[in-house]
Amino acid sequence: MTESTHEMGIFERYLTVWVGLCIVIGILLGQFAPTFAKTLDGFSIVVNGAPVISIPIAICLFFMMYPIMVKIDFAEVVKAGKSIKPVGLTLVVNWAIKPFTMYLIAYLFLGILFRGLIGDAALDYVKLPFGLDLAVGAEYGSGTVVLHDGVKMLAVPLWRSYLAGCILLGIAPCTAMVLVWGYLARGNDGHTLVMVAVNSLIMLFLFGVIGGFLLGVGQLPVPWQALLLSIGIYVALPLVAGYFSRKWIISNKGRDWFEKKFLHLLTPVTITALLITLILLFSFKGDVIIANPLTILWIAIPLFIQTIFIFSMTYSTARLLNFSYENAAPTAMIGASNHFEVAIATAVMLFGLSSGAALATVVGVLIEVPLMLGLVLFCKKTRGWFSGAQN
Repeated sequence: MTESTHEMGIFERYLTVWVGLCIVIGILLGQFAPTFAKTLDGFSIVVNGAPVISIPIAICLFFMMYPIMVKIDFAEVVKAGKSIKPVGLTLVVNWAIKPFTMYLIAYLFLGILFRGLIGDAALDYVKLPFGLDLAVGAEYGSGTVVLHDGVKMLAVPLWRSYLAGCILLGIAPCTAMVLVWGYLARGNDGHTLVMVAVNSLIMLFLFGVIGGFLLGVGQLPVPWQALLLSIGIYVALPLVAGYFSRKWIISNKGRDWFEKKFLHLLTPVTITALLITLILLFSFKGDVIIANPLTILWIAIPLFIQTIFIFSMTYSTARLLNFSYENAAPTAMIGASNHFEVAIATAVMLFGLSSGAALATVVGVLIEVPLMLGLVLFCKKTRGWFSGAQN
């Protein structure tokens, strides 16, 4: 990638500010024009009388993902063999450790320590699992089928819905902003690019398996076809579109035009689509936030602790394994950050735009930028820990 590709523009640098504005705009929209978001979300693909895929949201989420996927050069994957230890550590952390520590930490805080603050009796109304047509009053997992605004929904404990959102963040390793974090920390760009490609491919196979298992453990079981459909729409489709369009553009316009012109035009697309989605989401969740303004804090605390824990574990392990700083920094960044675009997309499809799960994934966006920038500074200050190390 060229240097301009890595630099943080105004969208990325102030992402937390934009997310904060979206919270305010969304809440105001929900209070003064409550039918607007519901009308947009009403344009849905319906299965068994229940909305499954919101077409406006699906369009927004595609444009969140495509600019990320088109940046990936899968030819870089073959270079992974030159950095076996960094790649191996990244894969172990991302897929064998991180999803499970996220579940444990989120359950500890949301299900035990903060449960009374969230409300033992507080309920969230989420979509019925895809493909199921249960009778009103039937129990499914931790929820009960009810009629909510004339539509069959699953009433589940609110804290479990927040837990589901945290789970989705924990099983989605970052493949976008980590390119920025690695660059700012002066890490090995080649290693970062390789792991972006590898994680994107592995996500196609393990995201649904691990996600389905942990959601089931959390008593929010989701049929496998729903997770597979989510991966197909929000990962595989933009991945395929990105691969072929990248190949066509480079062959017809050249790599220089692709990197300096095309990618530059796409820079604001992901963030813009993300912000539109967030406004719609918060227009639904405004009542919950107004009634309990500390909701975002309760969700943010376990996410913050998880990020610091994974970063510390990965960074210290990289030091023990004698990684060079250039490989240690991005390895720790990849483990610590989340692919919040996929997490949001999956939460919206599985549980609904107005669900607590979707809100929890958005909190991940809210805290990621300032937290990761802090970790970038930490890496740069501790670079001397790795002086003279060899891979």
